[in-house]
Amino acid sequence: MGGQAQVARLLPWAGAEGKPCYLIGDGTGYLSRVADNIETVQLGMAGELLDHAADMLADRKATSAQLHFLAARMAEALRDVHRIAVSRGVRLGVPACDDPDEIDVPDGDDSPVPGD
Repeated sequence: MGGQAQVARLLPWAGAEGKPCYLIGDGTGYLSRVADNIETVQLGMAGELLDHAADMLADRKATSAQLHFLAARMAEALRDVHRIAVSRGVRLGVPACDDPDEIDVPDGDDSPVPGD
């Protein structure tokens, strides 16, 4: 396999009982392309859902049932997008960090982050 370490890819769907599915390979096979296509669809749907949410939240006549349904769909979309981000982050070699306060900032760069 060329001496290159392969990373298990977290796939954009769950297996039995909601357990994560992984793929080991070089990222060029059929299943990798299927996963790429599903991720593209999931990201597109999340973007469309954001547009729908903006419209619905601007409409003061939206019912609590409609907003509840929207929140449930947004939770599903966020779960999908989070799974994609984790999968891609691992493949890029980005270190996982659960606590943003643990991120090392180079000495001398104590300037505030815009938006904080």
